[in-house]
Amino acid sequence: MRPPRWRITAVANGFHGAFSHSAGPMSYRPLSTTSPFYSRSHSHSHEPATAHLSPRWLSDLKSRIGRCLQFGCSSEQVHEAGLILKELTTSWRELVAGSEGFLTDESRRETFRQNVVWGEQDAMGHVNNVMYVRYAESARILWFQNFANRIDRANRKQWEDLWSPRSYGLILKSIKVDYKFPMEFPDKITVFHKLRSSPDATTESFILDVIILSELHRRPAARCFEDLLVYDYKNGKKVALPPFIVENFKETFRLQEEAKEKNGKRVRELIERVGRLEKGSWDRADAKEDMGSA
Repeated sequence: MRPPRWRITAVANGFHGAFSHSAGPMSYRPLSTTSPFYSRSHSHSHEPATAHLSPRWLSDLKSRIGRCLQFGCSSEQVHEAGLILKELTTSWRELVAGSEGFLTDESRRETFRQNVVWGEQDAMGHVNNVMYVRYAESARILWFQNFANRIDRANRKQWEDLWSPRSYGLILKSIKVDYKFPMEFPDKITVFHKLRSSPDATTESFILDVIILSELHRRPAARCFEDLLVYDYKNGKKVALPPFIVENFKETFRLQEEAKEKNGKRVRELIERVGRLEKGSWDRADAKEDMGSA
């Protein structure tokens, strides 16, 4: 019996299309909003703090601070501005990705600050769309390798079997990519995965959300949505997630929710601090710009 087919779906710059691949020739079909990526419910307890912010919210905050400094601030305000800028600069991955529930600590790190190669660009000078699928694929293997090598070493052999056809193996059923802006060389990428929901003993498939960050622009260049299942190669059929996976995924999802809450709070506090800085400088009722002295 052949393993299940996989599908790649692309949405970019107004183009909506998809192609399916199996043992036969490639065929095209329109993108359907009944895809599991749209219909499967999220198990998140609440929206991320950045859900309704501009994708450029991080750089927008820096610009707002710059306006305050340009207008003129007291020494206390300058100190506060420096503290905010330091946090935005040193913890931007936690603020951007961590506030959505992605685990950014070293033990969970996947592709980190990987160079974009000049040859990955297309004729338009943009990173080719296919490369984002490859970035996600490599990071996905690293995500699972973290379980084998760091998180659950007691079951290392079983984890390593997942990316081979020896017994139980992972099958990618579908992958959807949302392109946010065209990356160019030179740049670096950082990629994180997270579980969309917490599994149980009956779970047969699961979705991983992926964020591909541009280190140069410090915001998502693309997002992917991967639908996977565990396949029993010996008996030629899909199976429920083995207990060792369920246990680790439950703990991982719990940590994701904690990270989302913790980093979401940091984002909200930073926005409030910038707002207070504005109210204490150019946005106060008696504000008068410091033009300096001749």
